[in-house]
Amino acid sequence: MGSPPASSGRVKAPEPTIAPITALAQRVLSGDIVLPKYQRAFVWGPEQVLHLLDSVRRNYPIGSLLLWRTPDRRLASGHEVAGLATVPQLEGAPVHYVLDGQQRLASLVGALHGRGDLWEIGYDLEREEFLHFAEDIPTGPHVIPVQNLNSTSSMMAWVREDGPSEQHMLRAEALSDQFRDYQVPVVTLLDVTEEDSARIFERINSTGTQMDIVDLVRAGTWSKDFDIKEEIEQLLQILDRKQYGRVDARTMLRTISAAAGLGFSTKAVQELRRVDREQLHIAVEQAGIAAARAVDFLSTQIRTPRAESLPYFNQFAVLVELFRQLPKPNAAQYAAIGRWFWLTASSEYFKGWRDSQMTPDLTALSEFAAGRSTEIETGAALPRSVMWQRTPFSRSNSPTKLLILLMSHKEPVDLNTGLRIDTDKALAGQNDKQFHHFFPKAFLRRNGVSAQRANACGNLVMLSAITNNNISDYPPSVYLRDHIDWHGEEKVRARLRTNLIEEDAYQAALRDDYDEFLRARSETLHRLLMELISSAAQVGGQMTVTVPAARSGAPDRQPS
Repeated sequence: MGSPPASSGRVKAPEPTIAPITALAQRVLSGDIVLPKYQRAFVWGPEQVLHLLDSVRRNYPIGSLLLWRTPDRRLASGHEVAGLATVPQLEGAPVHYVLDGQQRLASLVGALHGRGDLWEIGYDLEREEFLHFAEDIPTGPHVIPVQNLNSTSSMMAWVREDGPSEQHMLRAEALSDQFRDYQVPVVTLLDVTEEDSARIFERINSTGTQMDIVDLVRAGTWSKDFDIKEEIEQLLQILDRKQYGRVDARTMLRTISAAAGLGFSTKAVQELRRVDREQLHIAVEQAGIAAARAVDFLSTQIRTPRAESLPYFNQFAVLVELFRQLPKPNAAQYAAIGRWFWLTASSEYFKGWRDSQMTPDLTALSEFAAGRSTEIETGAALPRSVMWQRTPFSRSNSPTKLLILLMSHKEPVDLNTGLRIDTDKALAGQNDKQFHHFFPKAFLRRNGVSAQRANACGNLVMLSAITNNNISDYPPSVYLRDHIDWHGEEKVRARLRTNLIEEDAYQAALRDDYDEFLRARSETLHRLLMELISSAAQVGGQMTVTVPAARSGAPDRQPS
């Protein structure tokens, strides 16, 4: 087999033809048309498939297909379409890779031949519309399976079994003819290199169907011995092995880009397409080693045992690059990294992390790693205590995750049993069973407090489900007195302190004063957060407080 031609920036003029969709489907099943791995997986939903079939029925255009013809079969490709295994071609025989039109072609193959629930499609001859078979959809002689339209023998079997009316038969025959005769334009590229095919795919999809940055970088960097998605999967498996869960693929792509010396920004990530494969392999390897160190730091120092408990995934990207540049921080540097984490987690700095912030952040990180600064400079502002009174408790927002981390730091115990709450389980996504409103929502509703204010982060504590059921909708003054009678007031106070409810908030709760409770507990949460952000140092006999330095021009908001 000869080597593919070198890329010269120009390719041979494409070869346009037209082809019946039934013939194209057969070419897919025979292995003549295949999908290169730098394409995206099938992502269309049921409605999109039905709309495509209806366009064919109405003789509407559905767009052209772009294929790449090559004798080089070394390229990684999929061997299954619509639940059907395709037939491998003979060695040396040319193959046609799909560069554009994968979703449409896979849908047609699935509708005509596929296996699985998505491809259980019928055509209602009475209403003249396509439908997915379901329990609540009636069947009978007026509904014909679409796959029967593709086969004369299947059509005859349907006629014998269901006995459709003459009108229905005529409509079924007309639809079968339409599918058999419907043709689409096919453009075939000849003498194109792997690199050119990926570049063409990228340009088509960047101006058409919306693609994720990972897809675009995959197209621009893909070769037979390098697939960025597979490399990202290897990095995520490092997190799996540490039982940390997963961040998203975009975050891991940022870590690779930074390790390659490019940076975190979208523009920097796109520059990965110009990095040679050996450098990419090295960047991935270094990012993997650093990711393991970042997980260890987050698990032991910050006590975030799961990735989903991170307020922002972008924090993880920065930490990976930091531990790549600084593999073994000393005690003072570890403390500074912790201060940076708590400050950026509490200020919503990473909520809208823009490209204009990323370059200064990378510079500050590198200065710190090189020992030229003792803190990681950041544009993050100091938090305000009112955050806990105004932000609703929701596992999807970062203040809620921050609240959970703060409570986890105090190792909370159950109010009734005194047993330690399993914060690892509590931090798991979608697990809200151990989070409960200290002032019950039903009690607050009866007293005219809005649902939004009742659900403020400052009103949430960690309790066992049994204890919460016992509390029911009783006011704090009632259920707290019950617990005092059972366990004694000092024990109750000690247990509440592990949930960051100190004396002022406790006294307000005994008075059923929700406003004062929320204010006092917010101050306690804020005080702990500021302790984590700052570090006390003895200088000249006086105590000073150090916080991560703000960059010049960054906002300098003080806590309220």
